[in-house]
Amino acid sequence: MATIQPATAAPTANGHSRPTFAVKAGLAQMLKGGVIMDVVNVEQARIAEAAGACAVMALQRIPSDIRKDGGVARMSDPKMIKEIMDAVSIPVMAKSRIGHIVEAEILQAIGVDYIDESVASPLAPLQTKLTDLRFPGPRSEVLTPADPSLHVDKHAFDVPFVCGCKDLGEALRRISEGAAMIRTKGEAGTGNVIEAVRHARKVNSQIAYASTLSEIELYNMAKEISAPVDLLRETAKLGRLPVVMFSAGGIATPADAALMMKLGMDGVFVGSGIFKSSDPAALARAIVLATTHFNDPHKLAEVSTGLGEGMKGEGKLGAEAGREMTADRGY
Repeated sequence: MATIQPATAAPTANGHSRPTFAVKAGLAQMLKGGVIMDVVNVEQARIAEAAGACAVMALQRIPSDIRKDGGVARMSDPKMIKEIMDAVSIPVMAKSRIGHIVEAEILQAIGVDYIDESVASPLAPLQTKLTDLRFPGPRSEVLTPADPSLHVDKHAFDVPFVCGCKDLGEALRRISEGAAMIRTKGEAGTGNVIEAVRHARKVNSQIAYASTLSEIELYNMAKEISAPVDLLRETAKLGRLPVVMFSAGGIATPADAALMMKLGMDGVFVGSGIFKSSDPAALARAIVLATTHFNDPHKLAEVSTGLGEGMKGEGKLGAEAGREMTADRGY
């Protein structure tokens, strides 16, 4: 990873050494093979820890509720995050909006283990009336990241960052900014795994293609996908991203989790699927086991049995459902 880390740790304002990129990426490596679960309170965090989650994501609202309730989703209340940090021994993540430097600084100040730079705002119905298009009202605020031009400079922080992607170019741009971990975006809050599969296959196919290219062809591909050529070259040589890549967005069952692992993911994020089910503790444990035993159909059948009713989910996404896709946010 020499192409994306400074030669020495950069000094901070107080004179202490800042962790290098390699150190932060190494922390993310410790999560490989695990499940990260969205939680909104201490009780859910304890359920996740007991089920074997490798980390929890502290949120004010889970994605399905964000989709349903509307409004602008911002950084969670630090009080709630700290309560969860005090209640569990596993790493705690929290989200900041894309480009919102101050939200990220606050999360680092309270001691979270990882920051997810994310647009977690809800889906707004597509506007079809001429008056809606001319006078969109609050819709633009809901759909716009905190900074419309720039992501956070993640190299400037001590805490590792997680960022989303839907293709290789987006993944490499985030890594060049300092992301120590990547997750494919999927479509959060839907319980529908199709977008998670689409994004995983897109990244994998682009990496496979890059590995066949000559040096001059890599330069051309880097320009086409707006990615740093040194990172693209390293990725092509490795045959995978140079950082941990998890899958997220729509994973709701043990079979979904196993599918994403079969597609080459290093682990999974699970949000609404667990705590919108009839037996969250049982489902959480089953998803952890499925992520570990994703190549064992008999074990998968065993852990998928008797879990009760899962989240209803959404069968139609995007324009088909009269909504925009959360995965299309970011750049």
